[in-house]
Amino acid sequence: MVTSTLAEVVDLERHPIHDLAGREGRALVEHVRAELAASGACDLPGFLRPRAVALTLAGVAGIDAFHMQQAHDIEFSGRNPELLDVDDPRRFHVRTAKGCIAYDEIPAASPLRIAYESDELTRFVGAALEVDPIYRQSDEIGALNVMVHEQGDELGWHFDNADFVVTLMLRPSPLGGVFEYVPMLRPADDANDDAVRALLAGDRAGVREIRAAAGTLALFRGHHSPHRVTPVESETARVNAVLAYARTPGARLTDSARQIFYGRN
Repeated sequence: MVTSTLAEVVDLERHPIHDLAGREGRALVEHVRAELAASGACDLPGFLRPRAVALTLAGVAGIDAFHMQQAHDIEFSGRNPELLDVDDPRRFHVRTAKGCIAYDEIPAASPLRIAYESDELTRFVGAALEVDPIYRQSDEIGALNVMVHEQGDELGWHFDNADFVVTLMLRPSPLGGVFEYVPMLRPADDANDDAVRALLAGDRAGVREIRAAAGTLALFRGHHSPHRVTPVESETARVNAVLAYARTPGARLTDSARQIFYGRN
């Protein structure tokens, strides 16, 4: 695989992350901030060029993703449900099953790594999220990963521990595998357990769907907005990348997280 330049990977004409001081760069940042303020999510279609998407998929096609499956509560708290109050929403468990390809398994010349490892994208993410300073995560396994949802896989309803998540869609599933979320269901000053219980019981009030096309960069505030990926119903797997950033330098996954998601420390 031949190493590409950032301009060959990212459509800089449409998404000028390399010139945030310019008029169009400032407009892009303001657009993302406005979308995040309004709904907690912002999609940027066509961020990765089609050839970059194709090369990224080709580069990971022969890698066996580590497949994990677990039942968990909406907070990934690990609490014993029998020790919780009878009306605690954490008594309700959902299912997550997915494959993970670790950072150190992604080819060095992959367009995905070129995008993630660029200072231009890091600065853009920080500006859009209003996080200054911001750093790429330092974990050599989990800083960047490719998630593979095969037929029957899903991501159960959950809140993120992190303030924000950045993803790149590489291949949507033609059937199922839909990203769903409820904007700001749990504000900072209210656990809103009644609404959380209703959601887990099947209440669709406020649920929004995002059906991102390949090449879409997504920024999402999932700490207050529960979200999930519905079960993939197609033989064509859903493939997306998760790009990890942190507010402090040197951030790494815990050993337990490495073991759960990648099967190694």
